[in-house]
Amino acid sequence: MKQRHCGHELVTDRVLLMGIVNVTPDSFSDGGTFDSPGAAIDQARKLADEGADIVDIGGESTRPGAELVSIEEELSRVIPVIKGLKGAINAKISIDTRKAAVMRAAIKAGADIINDVTALQYEAESLQVAANSNCPVILMHGLMEQGGDPKTMQDNPLYDDVVSEVANSLGKRVAVCEQAGIARTRLIIDPGIGFGKTADHNIELMAHLDRLRELGLPLLVGASRKGFIGLLGEEGDALKRAPGSIAAALFAVSQGASILRVHDVAKTRQALNVWRALEAAKMKS
Repeated sequence: MKQRHCGHELVTDRVLLMGIVNVTPDSFSDGGTFDSPGAAIDQARKLADEGADIVDIGGESTRPGAELVSIEEELSRVIPVIKGLKGAINAKISIDTRKAAVMRAAIKAGADIINDVTALQYEAESLQVAANSNCPVILMHGLMEQGGDPKTMQDNPLYDDVVSEVANSLGKRVAVCEQAGIARTRLIIDPGIGFGKTADHNIELMAHLDRLRELGLPLLVGASRKGFIGLLGEEGDALKRAPGSIAAALFAVSQGASILRVHDVAKTRQALNVWRALEAAKMKS
């Protein structure tokens, strides 16, 4: 399956790797490491060289408890990075933002994909910006029914059936996007691992990703270095969770994930190549 975005093609008939570039001082695992344009550009180039199909540029931390960043500050962080990368790497550029003004400026600067942790709900204008852009749009579930703000999203998130509720919520957002003029072929869904979910919720969602695939859309999974991996792997340091993150990534692929949003591109790519080769050999025997 292929999707059009900003004059290019996004190929989704193989697993894509999205490398994370946080141009922030406070992201949960690497905050402050790439918070200058030069450092962020270097990191994005590195991830592209390691095999990232997409680099996801974000200027506002959405970790639990994170504070709101002004539009001006967010723009000052991400726009120089996008401009510095456009035409310099083969990977597509994604803008990770919930603000319409940042989406618009990022697309003008050269971003190819919109990645919104609120599924275009944070600002009403975002729907029209996305519709006008002709870019693929990643719709992430973030428990907007209970506020959905990073500062409060982990304050006792509640579900009766987390898998059904996430699937239903994403399905509704897809319908809203289509009504706003965003073609279904441009939409990608993300269950929002770690966003308004407890560890048990995250594990339940990961275990039943195949049910989200019933929506008939490409599925992005961003489990890299998340807290539930630290819990299961008994590792408190997010920077040391690559093994557990890779295990989660491979499991996600086995359940139908089309895009993996990861910090450790080279390690994930190596594991994915081995896993795919062994699966292919198994199918032939």
